[in-house]
Order: sequence, then C-alpha cells, then structure tokens
Amino acid sequence: MHHYPEASAVAGALAPDEPVILNRPHAATRAARFFATKFPGKSLYAVKANPSPDLLEVLWSGGITHYDVASIAEVRLVRQTLPQATLCFMHPVKTKSAIAEAYRVHGVRTFSLDSIEEVEKILEATRDENGENATDLRLCVRLRVSSEYSELSLASKFGIDLADAAPLLQATRQVADWLGVCFHVGSQAMTPFAYVQALERARAAIAEAGVVIDMVDVGGGFPSIYPGMEPPPLEDYFAIIHRHFEALPIAYNAELWCEPGRALCAEYNSMIVKVERRRGNELYINDGAYGALYDAAHVAWRFPVRCLNAERMDAEENFAFYGPTCDDADYMEGPFVLPADIKAGDFLEIGMLGAYGAAMRTAFNGFGQGEVVTVTDEPMASLYTGRPDPRVSDNVVSLR
Repeated sequence: MHHYPEASAVAGALAPDEPVILNRPHAATRAARFFATKFPGKSLYAVKANPSPDLLEVLWSGGITHYDVASIAEVRLVRQTLPQATLCFMHPVKTKSAIAEAYRVHGVRTFSLDSIEEVEKILEATRDENGENATDLRLCVRLRVSSEYSELSLASKFGIDLADAAPLLQATRQVADWLGVCFHVGSQAMTPFAYVQALERARAAIAEAGVVIDMVDVGGGFPSIYPGMEPPPLEDYFAIIHRHFEALPIAYNAELWCEPGRALCAEYNSMIVKVERRRGNELYINDGAYGALYDAAHVAWRFPVRCLNAERMDAEENFAFYGPTCDDADYMEGPFVLPADIKAGDFLEIGMLGAYGAAMRTAFNGFGQGEVVTVTDEPMASLYTGRPDPRVSDNVVSLR
C-alpha cells in the first residue's frame, strides 16, 4: 500500500478519476488505546462498523482484544485475521448453523439473545454428541432501551421489553455458566445521560428477576465528531457509566463491557472524490449513495469536506452532491460547505468515513472501485487530539 503525507499529496500524485480511500492507522491506534486504557471495563470493537482486516490488526495492536461480531462471516473474518481474539456473537437473532459453527469451529462462547426461542436455539446448536447441554455458555440478554438521545435509533428491532425481561433472565440464568445484560442506546449518542436511562432500565430488570448478573454491556453509541454534532468528551460518558454500573444489584466481580464501533474507526478513513460537473450549487462527484456516502444520502449525515486544490480564497457556499450512478436517489443534500468557486476537475476530501462509509461501498452501476492508500496527517476532525473542551468553550473543531 502506498504512503503519502496528506490528502493533497495523493490528489497531486494520482489525479485520480476514481475515488481514493485514505487510511490513517495512527488515528485508529490512538482511538483503540484511548478505549483500552480509559474505559473502566472491557471494550469490544463492533466489527460491522468497518470490517477491514487492516483496521482489525491496527485495533488489536492498540489494545482491543475482544470483538463484537454480528454474522458468521464476521466470525470467520476476525478469527482468520486475529487468531487470539475473543469473539462475542452479539446479534440477538442467529441461524442455528451459524451458532453451531461459531461455537464448535471458532471457539465462540458468548452469545446475545432477546427471546426464549433464541435461548432454545443456542442450546440445541451447542449440545454435545450425547445430547447434553453445553456447560460453558456465556449468554447476554438484550434489553430494549430508549434511543431518544441518539442521532440514529436502534430501539425498534432488538431487545426485550422491560415488562417481559424478568422471566427471560431467569430462564437464561438456568442454562448459562455466565449471564450478562446488554443494550444499545442508538448510534451517535449525544449525551452521557442516554446511558443513565438505559442502566436504570437494567437495574429494574435485574431487581425484578432476582438473578446473579456477571456482566453488564452498555453497547455502542459512543459518538464521533461531525459538522453540527459536537459531543461532550468521552471521559464524561465513561465516568457516568462507571458510577451507575457500580450501583447496580450485580455480582461483586461483575464485568463492565462496551461495544464501540464509530468511536474507534470513524477517524480511520477519509476519501478523495473528483468534481465531474457543477450545476448551480449541485456538484456531481464520483462517489455517492451506493458507495461510501450511503449515510450522507439516506440519513442526511453531514461529513466534513474540503477542496484539495490550492489557493482557493473565495467565500464559502453550501453545496449538495450527486453521485456517479444513473439513479436520482444518488443525492446528498448536505449542506456541504466549500469555496464558492468550486468547479469541475477539482478534488475534494470527505472526512470521517471510517465508520459505515468505506464498509458500505457497492458495485452498483459499475462504480465502487478505486485505490486505497495510507496517509500520515491528522483526520479532518478528532475526538482524541487538538479539540477544545465543549463544556468550557463555544468553539468548534476547524474542519479546514
């Protein structure tokens, strides 16, 4: 893989007609070390956010040893890439064959669930040749919690309601060597209070069930930094989670887990795109809704952008993007703030695409190809370096 000092050097050297993904291993290493040393428990990387083998190895080198896998394909990928990693199958609805392969072939012992049917499926898939239940299962009951403080909700699809949680916890405790409670407050939680509410729900469920809990997993939701989204410092999240975890009615040696995805990998990738046409304040670029800019199109996510062509001193304006396919849905409203004199042939860097960006690229309409290179400069925004504390300042991170 080629190495360059910065994005503008890539644009100058390659003048690429296809999008170029930029990797920043040092940024992902920094994020991994932050969670590994500062979160008051165990951090599992949520692989779905970005399953790049290169990134998995970077996170491992930064101290992330546990991985939240959500499909048998992710189980295989992480086991092949990181043979010593601990894998936790945290998708609450799995096929019996996926459970069996994960358990028997890949050494997975931790499984998430949110129904008695899933408990029975896990038991059936892991029984020995004599029909005896496995005695080493580590099972996590997922609770449904609110996503009201998050930018993207995860409150509808998974999780058992609080009113029904006690019987499921009791039944799972009977067959589990080790019992956990888990939840997810939604993606990009913009206040630590999201976890306070969720932990209070966990407290109520545990108290009603009257069972011994060996682990509490607060899931993902830890935010990154984007235009218009300036979260509090992650240390605030960690402190309030730890305080409320300590007050739960759980085993004295119970573990605290979390499952960061976005916060670990958002800063790992950015992308260089080329402006193919300008129509008023609409720019036609060579990546879009069916590529790394899926979130920009489908959930109106605003990513930091900048022009890589030198000496643009014009005033800035708001722009929208069209992607390269023939589909009208290949549209990103933005607004994306760029110099007013932007024109066809210019190169743009779009930042903070490491989470759900590079991983979402498709080959629709024949697009989605392009080179991947490594750069050594800093990401366009960062939770971990050079950031004013939003608790004491109204300033925002400079994205240019």
